[in-house]
Amino acid sequence: MSTEIKSKHGLVSKSPFELYMAFVDMRNFMQMLPEDKRQDVVADYDTLTATVQGFKIGIMVKERVPYSRIEFIDSGAPFSFGGALHFDPVADSPAKTDFHIEFHADLNLMMKILLGNKIQQMLDKVVEGLVAVSEGRMPEGLDEETMRKMQEELSRRQGQN
Repeated sequence: MSTEIKSKHGLVSKSPFELYMAFVDMRNFMQMLPEDKRQDVVADYDTLTATVQGFKIGIMVKERVPYSRIEFIDSGAPFSFGGALHFDPVADSPAKTDFHIEFHADLNLMMKILLGNKIQQMLDKVVEGLVAVSEGRMPEGLDEETMRKMQEELSRRQGQN
């Protein structure tokens, strides 16, 4: 049974180009993880694999539409899933992006009941955190040192592109 989940929309204080470039390389996600979680994650430009509660879960970029959308699919997981990150321009403000996430998964009824709300909450929290970071605020649940390292790494990587 296919389950479709859409995050809330968030107005991120970065242009679609800047935001897209931060997400285009899967290795950038490593910088967003707490130090103690990084040993369970392996990433390269196109893929990211994590071990979560004994399960290996992999995601892979399926398609990149420059400065607009990054579509991903699973590359080894207990269930089939995919989705897309959307970087939509804001007509009256070129320095802002309307960001949202679409997610779909083949979940049986029990998994949908157990995970559906948790996935929705997680997607919304990612959007809220991204909005907060773009405005120079601390996202809920993130310490200052991790935030500083994330900003330094993203700035460094944007400078390379």
